[in-house]
Amino acid sequence: MELSFQDYISIKIHKTDLHLTNFVKAKLEPFNLAPEQNLIMMLLWEKDGLTQIQLAQKLNKDKTNVARMASNLERKGFIKRSCCLDDRRSLKLYLTPCGKKLGDQVIPIAEEFNDIVCKDFTKEELVELERLLSKVNKNVQCFL
Repeated sequence: MELSFQDYISIKIHKTDLHLTNFVKAKLEPFNLAPEQNLIMMLLWEKDGLTQIQLAQKLNKDKTNVARMASNLERKGFIKRSCCLDDRRSLKLYLTPCGKKLGDQVIPIAEEFNDIVCKDFTKEELVELERLLSKVNKNVQCFL
């Protein structure tokens, strides 16, 4: 029997991703921050001074893509990029005072968003969801 459009698990995951992205996009819009840029900021709020290469690895993104997002964040005044002393080809990203202040506003929104997404899940269900999503990612990575 052939699957119908809504039976494909990849379509269900994509639909969920769209809902999550649209929700985050709406919440971040007042802060002039795109969801992808927010991922960089979240990592820098956690540990300031990461290199663009480290960010690309953590986000599983292309280095060029991260460089473009970093450039946009720098133009907005949220970060500054500076050369590494030990490797002149590498750039480290540092939060500006404005970028640090932005974290005070955005991190609570991220935490609220996480609470909304995880609402009505038990700890066991969240562990299982993580396990299943990891399995999906592993299956897809085999073909990349």
